[in-house]
Amino acid sequence: MTGPLLLGVRHHGPGSARAVRAALEAASPAIVLIEGPPEGDALLALAADEQMRPPVALLAHAVDDPGRAAFWPLAEFSPEWVALRWALGRGVPVRFIDLPAAHSLAQAAEEEPSSPEAADGEPGPPAGAEPPEGSGAGGPVATPGAAAPAGTLAPDGGTPGARGGDGAGPHMVGPKGERGAPDTSGLRIDPIAMLAETAGYDDPERWWEDVIEHRGTAADAADARAPFAALGDAMAALRETYGHGGHDRDLAREAHMRIQIRAARKEFGDEIAVVCGAWHVPALEEKTTLAADKALLKGLPKVKTEMTWVPWTYRRLARHSGYGAGIDSPGWYGHLFGAADRPVERWMTKVARLLRDEDRLVSSAHVIEAVRLAETLAAMRGRPLAGLTETTDAIRAVMCEGSEVPLDLIRDRLVVGDVLGEVPDAAPAVPLQRDLTRLQRSLRIKPEALERELELDLRKETDAAKSRLLHRLRLLSIGWGEPVTGRGSTGTFRESWRLRWEPELFVKVAEAGVWGTTVLSAATAKAESKAVSATALAEVTALAEQCLLAELPEALPVVMRALADRAALDADVGHLAQALPALARSLRYGDVRSTDTVALGEVAAGIAERICVGLPPACTGLDADGAAGMRVHLDGVHTAIGLLPKGRELIERWGSVLHRLAARDTVPGVIRGRAARLLLDDGRLEEDEAARLMGLALSAGTPPADAAAWIEGFVGGASGGGMLLVHDERLLALVDAWLSGVPADAFTDVLPLLRRTFSAYEPGVRRTLGELVRRGPAAASGPAHVESTTPGFGAGLDGQRADAVLPVLRLLLGIDDNDLAGVAR
Repeated sequence: MTGPLLLGVRHHGPGSARAVRAALEAASPAIVLIEGPPEGDALLALAADEQMRPPVALLAHAVDDPGRAAFWPLAEFSPEWVALRWALGRGVPVRFIDLPAAHSLAQAAEEEPSSPEAADGEPGPPAGAEPPEGSGAGGPVATPGAAAPAGTLAPDGGTPGARGGDGAGPHMVGPKGERGAPDTSGLRIDPIAMLAETAGYDDPERWWEDVIEHRGTAADAADARAPFAALGDAMAALRETYGHGGHDRDLAREAHMRIQIRAARKEFGDEIAVVCGAWHVPALEEKTTLAADKALLKGLPKVKTEMTWVPWTYRRLARHSGYGAGIDSPGWYGHLFGAADRPVERWMTKVARLLRDEDRLVSSAHVIEAVRLAETLAAMRGRPLAGLTETTDAIRAVMCEGSEVPLDLIRDRLVVGDVLGEVPDAAPAVPLQRDLTRLQRSLRIKPEALERELELDLRKETDAAKSRLLHRLRLLSIGWGEPVTGRGSTGTFRESWRLRWEPELFVKVAEAGVWGTTVLSAATAKAESKAVSATALAEVTALAEQCLLAELPEALPVVMRALADRAALDADVGHLAQALPALARSLRYGDVRSTDTVALGEVAAGIAERICVGLPPACTGLDADGAAGMRVHLDGVHTAIGLLPKGRELIERWGSVLHRLAARDTVPGVIRGRAARLLLDDGRLEEDEAARLMGLALSAGTPPADAAAWIEGFVGGASGGGMLLVHDERLLALVDAWLSGVPADAFTDVLPLLRRTFSAYEPGVRRTLGELVRRGPAAASGPAHVESTTPGFGAGLDGQRADAVLPVLRLLLGIDDNDLAGVAR
């Protein structure tokens, strides 16, 4: 080597990774420098650990604000990962040379408020971040709610769809490459897109695959540097024409990299290899002075940071996940990098295996024909090797029979993939993360990138411990699992969860570390803090429910004191009604988890008593929206009172409240109808009385809108009102008679209410009601006289028609005529 070997690459490219490995083998440098945050140097040795399995990422976060963090992802086919493993495997020193994360995170904190994107509610890019979408530059992944920092492992030499910043920098490069001349063009170029267009391609990804990714793997040592030299020349031409291409935040980063290269040359001579984004190569070759580069870094803000390795996933490498330097097909790229030979044949075999696992008929003949078609398409399109486009077209035609449904499965499972990396136990971690890892192992619930459902039986100690862990993590805002409605029993001793581990959860764990060093202590401290700061009664009741689910005995007394205080001060019946269901559920959870809930039951009973007193006057004079909200509260309170341990006295009192609501004319119709229905379902209202109330509500003197609201409350929603009308001919006849008598000018006004009521019924119920109504009225002109039967059903047994089925019954049951006659009698 006669000077530093600059290997300009693209982020996450298997062709670039193979070329980097070949170039390093040929050059045998004394040191390898990689574009990345220097704080990661202390962690580089862990990359050689047997437990380290990519994809992984370096995670940096501000010590005083763990939520401000960023990742630097690496996959097995990332050029930087290949360079790192090559150096560690041969004992060659390796360092990161990009701008430190301490500066980039501080820049993000300073510039986020002034960012145009931040003004719209989205985090804006910080100074020095990678170029924006379409720029061709890769970048790190920012955590949700935090701007992406400048430091990056991402090579920027051609990543369409990358993200970055547009802030002004102290060092400007003009359109013709003149130092100090400002770039007034306002262009933000995508280098790879421009090179692809120059080569006559309309798709930058396809051009890159043809030129780099599908390049032969058997290049000899003499040819190892050829692709880097050609790509460097192309980038030099673009930067000569467009300057920094609108990416002026890279200027400080490139200055820092030049300083680190000078230091390495002073220590190791010219036997240096630099792996960086191809976009940076011309800037690193530029002749500058040390003083000029230091001037660009002078005055940069700085924060104290911590860094570690964390597992990453293929899904988070994908561009559609929001990762600016991502790729469309990490699973496909991983296959290309790992396939020793015949990549298309091996890919088709993977696809066939997946489809067979999904019970689709795919034979070896399908695989052979798909390979032939892919290769033919590649030849027709002038491509050196069948790429993802050709293989996908062949799979769609041969294995999927033109259907997109199985193709979507292939894209999700194979093209993108659900691989989750692993990091060694020796990697630095906050104490809370270590405790969480210990619990995951002891309970045998491994974090997985693929979404899965977990069924728990709380009568089993291990399942109960899993439930406690998941509820405690939810309280800490670590959303590893979400409760879902189970397919089996709905009893309180069963729970169903949907689990999926995302890399961003490591940041959530770091944020939650301020509350404690273990999951239990952190959840307890946060629950106590939320109880003290809560202002609404519903917040405290929801928190009490969480504490019981998570079994936080030390936090529960604090929450109960806050609950009693808020309940005593809150006189709003709506707030009390909103809070009571959560308390009732909490009492049930306490039973199944053997938790002492005496104090909670007393508070709940007190709230129920206050609701019984205040609900009737609170339901008077409500508008339509207020009445709809109160109806929801009415249902919730009714269910909750049935769960409270107070006994018969409270239930009877609640029944009298419902009677007053059902009979009071000043109460909105939807609430009166709902109260009557609840009484009927509980057996506290006779059917004749229910028919009388309906008759009054649907009488000629009632405005049609009020009558429609009463019907909505009585038979609306998913409460089985449709079946009630099917089986109670009198109520159906009343509704039918009222609806037939609605004046034409009022029918349009009540139609939305009726549609909302009856559209909630099952199709079979609606069909049966339609048949009953079509056959004719089932009632006379009023509720006082109702026909005993509905026309079409018959008044009694038709013996002749019944005898017609006897021969069929004899054949089915295998009995003789005498036995059959006995059955008939």
